[in-house]
Amino acid sequence: MRATSRRGNHRITDWNPDDTAAWAAGNNRIARRNLLCTVAGDHVAFSIWSLWSVMALFMPASVYGFSTGDKLLLGAVATLVGGCVRIPYTLGIAAFGGRNWTTFSAVVLLIPTAGTIVLLANPGLPLWPYVVCAALTGLGGGNYAASLANVNAFYPERLKGAALAINAGGGNLGVAVIQLVGLLVLATAGHEAPYWVCAIYLLLLAIVGIAAALFMDNLDHGIEVDHMRAILSERHTYVISLLYICTFGSWIGFAFAFGQVLQVNFVANGETVRHASLHAAQIAFVGPLLGSLARIYGGKLADRLGGSRVTLGVLAGMIMGAGLLVGISTFAGGGAGTGRLAMVGDVTGFMVLFILAGMGNGSVFKMIPSVFDARSRALDLSDAQRRHWARAMSGSLIGFCAAVGALGGVGINLALRESYLRSGTETSAYWLFLASYVVAALLTWIMYVRRPFSAAGVPQTTNEGELARV
Repeated sequence: MRATSRRGNHRITDWNPDDTAAWAAGNNRIARRNLLCTVAGDHVAFSIWSLWSVMALFMPASVYGFSTGDKLLLGAVATLVGGCVRIPYTLGIAAFGGRNWTTFSAVVLLIPTAGTIVLLANPGLPLWPYVVCAALTGLGGGNYAASLANVNAFYPERLKGAALAINAGGGNLGVAVIQLVGLLVLATAGHEAPYWVCAIYLLLLAIVGIAAALFMDNLDHGIEVDHMRAILSERHTYVISLLYICTFGSWIGFAFAFGQVLQVNFVANGETVRHASLHAAQIAFVGPLLGSLARIYGGKLADRLGGSRVTLGVLAGMIMGAGLLVGISTFAGGGAGTGRLAMVGDVTGFMVLFILAGMGNGSVFKMIPSVFDARSRALDLSDAQRRHWARAMSGSLIGFCAAVGALGGVGINLALRESYLRSGTETSAYWLFLASYVVAALLTWIMYVRRPFSAAGVPQTTNEGELARV
């Protein structure tokens, strides 16, 4: 039966995305409308989340007095808050509905965006007000988990991989787009007019908030605190979370830190601070852009080949990319000794990691609903109860993984900061990244690819090893 919504509160009742007749009769258009609004809200929220990674390029040390380590700290704080609020945001969208929560989350981001304008207009302030403002921009990271849980509830199992990848990829593009906006402002007005970046996003936040209120619907997600507690006893929760730390955590961490790494190396090669900032901005947005687009392809590829297989291939490639960075940083001497050829190698290694991490974001999230759909088939429940359980558990795990995964971005920024403080180079941080990818690849092989088997009541599949190991 085709779902309907009550116009007073935009609430949809009796939603069953796996009913193919109702889907073709109009539910697909409802899901698409909510997906588009969710993607728009997530896109702008991601931009605000990464706002200070762009603003750092407008903050020369001679004016603001902050070191590279201080700027990386701002990125780490924003990433940390973005990860910590993801579970509350997931529960918030379940309690208040996708329409209401998306509207609220857009409006609340007006505060740190306006605050950034005030801080940049008053150089000479201590570091702590910038840290507080960066923490508030981290609320934009919370939108991600909430939006994924919303999309997961709207779409049928056969389309979840693509739908989640489109939502996440469109949101991830916000990181690249705000860096591109920053580049345009930096190229035209220099360090003197960073306010234009924030002014543009004040307008965009208002637009997506109004669009959510007018066009989105509230849906019963079935996610409760009890479901969040229940997933803590699942072994898959910890394995999949680690995989997401290595994929999404790498992507968001590199997105925040890549511009700073480039700027340090350009200055080390004799460029002025202004030229180094401009050249870093010209390159920095490309990595998040390619990773965001690759995420969409990674989800679709996982729909065809299986999330576990795609994830294993992604991690194998990331091992090679991190190995390239280790080799270049070790033999070229890192930051101060990096020549032009080594810079090309560094950029190449980062681009490989951005693209593969983006693909891995999509493939890992494909694994989550697949696991709980398979688990639900072994339960003594009606079809409606089974769907409700699988939706609630997968939505809860998506929120949990999204929160934990963002902490990988904190680790990236803190590892680079510590590496700079101790040796002035990135080498030790690159070694840590390489070791993490090796461990994640081994776990994927052992848990989901090497020896799949069927649980009671769960049919073996040829397309998804992770469906079998439950």
